[in-house]
Amino acid sequence: MEITRTFDIIEWNYEKYPRNDMYGGKVDKDWKTYSTEDVKKNVDYTAFALFALGLKEGDKIATITGNRPEWNFADMGMAQAGMIHVPVYPTITAEEYAYIFEHAEVKAVIVGNKLLYNKISEVAEKLKIKHIVSFDKVDGIMSFSELLELGQKNEEKYREKLAKVKASIKPEDLVTIIYTSGTTGNSKGVMLSHSNLVINALETSTAHEFGYGYRALSFLPLCHVYERMVNYHFQYKGLSIYYVENMGAITESIREVKPHIFNTVPRLLEKIYDTIIGKGKNLPWLKKQIFFWAVNLGLQYKLDGRSKIYDFKLKIARKLIFSKWKEALGNEVRVMVSGGAALQSRLEKVFWAAGMPVLQGYGLTETSPVIAVNPFRLGEIKFGTVGPVIKDVQVKIADDGEILCKGPNIMMGYYKAPELTSEAIDSEGWFHTGDIGIFEDGIFLRITDRKKEMFKLSAGKYIAPQPIENRLKESFFIEQAMVIGENEKVAAAIISPNFTFLHDWCTIHKVQFRDNAELVRIPEVIERYGREVKDINKTLAEHEQIKKFRLVTDEWSPVTGELSPTLKLKRNVIASKYRDLIEEIYPRNGK
Repeated sequence: MEITRTFDIIEWNYEKYPRNDMYGGKVDKDWKTYSTEDVKKNVDYTAFALFALGLKEGDKIATITGNRPEWNFADMGMAQAGMIHVPVYPTITAEEYAYIFEHAEVKAVIVGNKLLYNKISEVAEKLKIKHIVSFDKVDGIMSFSELLELGQKNEEKYREKLAKVKASIKPEDLVTIIYTSGTTGNSKGVMLSHSNLVINALETSTAHEFGYGYRALSFLPLCHVYERMVNYHFQYKGLSIYYVENMGAITESIREVKPHIFNTVPRLLEKIYDTIIGKGKNLPWLKKQIFFWAVNLGLQYKLDGRSKIYDFKLKIARKLIFSKWKEALGNEVRVMVSGGAALQSRLEKVFWAAGMPVLQGYGLTETSPVIAVNPFRLGEIKFGTVGPVIKDVQVKIADDGEILCKGPNIMMGYYKAPELTSEAIDSEGWFHTGDIGIFEDGIFLRITDRKKEMFKLSAGKYIAPQPIENRLKESFFIEQAMVIGENEKVAAAIISPNFTFLHDWCTIHKVQFRDNAELVRIPEVIERYGREVKDINKTLAEHEQIKKFRLVTDEWSPVTGELSPTLKLKRNVIASKYRDLIEEIYPRNGK
């Protein structure tokens, strides 16, 4: 059969890859699995139930939940009933929910649990949203299991209608509106068709060899296009997918599921690496020497052209040290796919050396999302790049360095915003990504910065902040950093410390403090950060060097507002929050 619409993947699995664990999810402390037969039945029940509730083709239904198997029943059930899925982050504010629900004209909402229901109940009531369903049982509203029961009862009544609706749905029809998290202003509703997502899933599926009989772990939010598309991609290949609803349970879930493949983001890999290095620093002297010998060896890893001596040393390092790293990630990991932001090359090298290859890719919500990815084939991968452009997608670099893209992955447009759509997609059909990049060796795409985030110093020199921020974050002392200095003489940085590491350093060096507010003002601490910045400056061009910095007491996160749900800096929010500090760095009198 041909797969042209998202829900075709269900029938494809039922016919081609029947298995007892198409999906798995935690119920209390135990894993519950769903067979391909269970999945097909529950997807249909969901569609019948939506018809029974009076919902019609074209109606918008929002979901707000962590990752779980039932998300697929809702997603595929809506799609085959001709309804539009509006997946929303569980971490945004009530005001943002109100904006999205009203803008998308949402008719029903499916939430994950009572906490999320409490967040949206007032908004839903104010907007007169009639139907609210919860995956977990919540008093006073319909549970998802009750929704499935309703569907089962109405199977006879709506079977013929569902068949007609499914047959009428075309690949180019709208299937979802995804509101981009955005780092400024209101979110934009990206309209994606079945074809956008399906073609991207099929094209990226050639990047690795793993399929039927292998296990994937899904913990990045399914409301984000990256995890969602790869969720389709995994199903297309016949992988069994185990979902992690609570991000705090990732480590435990990896140990239990022992996945062969999963998606990740650079920040998570950075945290895993920092945790491992932190433990290495506390080893007895001899073990510590062996540990860091292995790490330094890993940092020199090359994809090809390695000497026999290096490979012999690597074999020893893998046996003595890296095997324990692999064990911590379930011992079965064959490949990890990283997206969402630039991955530091040192992490690529060390994880490959450890026998846990990382593949970097690139894309945006508006491109469904993948534009380029490093496939799991030697000779077609290059560290520090996001790989070759995928089949049927075209990329060109504009005169100002911006990456332009054209192909079947380009969105239908922004919902209710034709003027924004025409700004993003020019008259020749090129989508303007807003990212700056170059091609290396004529094949491999490297992202160098965000066009809108680049700024000019007063002397006219341009600063690309992201690469400098990534260098700063390589320090164990630094959790997050934002580089500033537009129209100023020199670049500076606002630094959010890695307080766990800093507290340990203070204990070792007998630095006493009452709280973090006092800690970031202690001269020894400021001097230590100065040394870190000085070391990083040695790797930068003169005009890029950080001449001033300030430490802040806050840990930045999506919950506190400094980061978007995809962990990108909200520069305007940070600049506003630390206005006084910035004025301290750049006094108005110019001193």
